Amino acid sequence: MIPLRSTERVYSTAVVTIALIAVNLLVFLYEASLSQWQLNLFIVRHGIVPDRLHYATLVESMFLHGGWLHVLGNMWFLWIYGRNVEDILGSPKFFLFYMLCGLAAALVHVFFNPYSRVPTVGASGAIAGVMGAYLIKFPRARIITLVPIFVFFTTLEVPAVLLLVYWFVIQFFSGFMSIGYSQVSEGGVAWFAHIGGFITGMLLISIMKTRERRWPYWD
Repeated sequence: MIPLRSTERVYSTAVVTIALIAVNLLVFLYEASLSQWQLNLFIVRHGIVPDRLHYATLVESMFLHGGWLHVLGNMWFLWIYGRNVEDILGSPKFFLFYMLCGLAAALVHVFFNPYSRVPTVGASGAIAGVMGAYLIKFPRARIITLVPIFVFFTTLEVPAVLLLVYWFVIQFFSGFMSIGYSQVSEGGVAWFAHIGGFITGMLLISIMKTRERRWPYWD
């Protein structure tokens, strides 16, 4: 299933969401311009390597990606869910929220993989936090989703609760089933970063003050 858009209206311009997407894409274009040797060195320097952790990489890694599908998938999910969360938080608080979710996700990943020497990159942890916030604040929303039926595709309105809980359950069981295996054997997916980011997003949005989302009465 491929989510296409949310049925929830957005009442303000998603300045931070757009800026984050632009920065991530620009950084990835820079990555794509590097030779394979330069790219490997760049990832090792700026990705999270728990066995020799540099704290700056907790932030730097959030803007790096491992391939076109990785970056486009992350940015698409950020666009779908981020605009509504930014709408209720306001742009400055949304940026703080996003960064805190990303940091928490990175720390959870390091906690569960303290001796890993595999560099971890991506905005997935922060975006998982946005998805967790969306689950809390828009439980009645529906997501227009592209669904394959045999050799054809159709669109369905899937409840956001169902889609997000399903996603989280996959991350949860994949993460705990991967304990005892190396990241390399698991394809390098930072499951615990997704879990940590999602839970952090749910907790943060529950304590952060949000604003009303409605047009003036004459609309």
